[in-house]
Amino acid sequence: MAKAVFFDIDGTILAREQGILSMTPRVKSAMKKLQAAGHKIFIATGRPFGFIYDELLNFGFDGFVLNNGALVLIGGEVIFRQDLDMDSVKKICEYAAAERIEYFLESYPEVYCPRDFKVCDEFFKKVGADYSRFVREFDFNKISVSKIECVTARKDAENLDAVYKKILATPGVTGWADPFHFKTTEIYSDKVSKATGILRVLEHFGIAVENSCAFGDGHNDIEMIQTVGTGFAMGTGRDELRRVAKFVVPSVFEDGVAVGIERYILEE
Repeated sequence: MAKAVFFDIDGTILAREQGILSMTPRVKSAMKKLQAAGHKIFIATGRPFGFIYDELLNFGFDGFVLNNGALVLIGGEVIFRQDLDMDSVKKICEYAAAERIEYFLESYPEVYCPRDFKVCDEFFKKVGADYSRFVREFDFNKISVSKIECVTARKDAENLDAVYKKILATPGVTGWADPFHFKTTEIYSDKVSKATGILRVLEHFGIAVENSCAFGDGHNDIEMIQTVGTGFAMGTGRDELRRVAKFVVPSVFEDGVAVGIERYILEE
């Protein structure tokens, strides 16, 4: 029976800040063995298309769940996208700028970011995004946006939390604040998640939920791990994620994804 297997990126198959800039040979081999056995493999990430490394785009994945489920690509074609209301986007961006918070706007295939946002530039360098390809001058009235990320160099954590809570109280949006990475906040439609994106992929291919698997490590992987037939949490994953996963595998530094594939999927 064909399975669909979904992989988070950061902390799951890569760990850029800790020096794992590419999928290891063992992980690549395990993924290719999945495909050779008739299974399908997908990326499921909060990242936009503009943040996906060429290695991943060219590896041969069967599709991508991006922007925390707001965009789903199969074979290079968009099969689903959930854009935000642009009046809400403009209001969020205006409020953020007034609070000394920078932002970038994620669409497909574009990422929009004002040219003078230097904190954003530092963030792009940190995550390894090729921001030379981003659109730095744009008209809010002529673009579509499925996800907003806010970044700041502000140090006043308590006041900053209040600002982010106000942003996330905007009708029709959801998201979460990351205490790392320049204190970023991700904002997207409250109608989507990685889990909803996965369900759309499964529907597209006619694969039953019980025949799906997912590997993740972070907060935005919880719904995904709870939704698929078999959820795998990385050993360094959040406690709340490991509690809901069926299996906990070794960390990204120990080829945990390959261990999970070899031990629990290919051996079935």
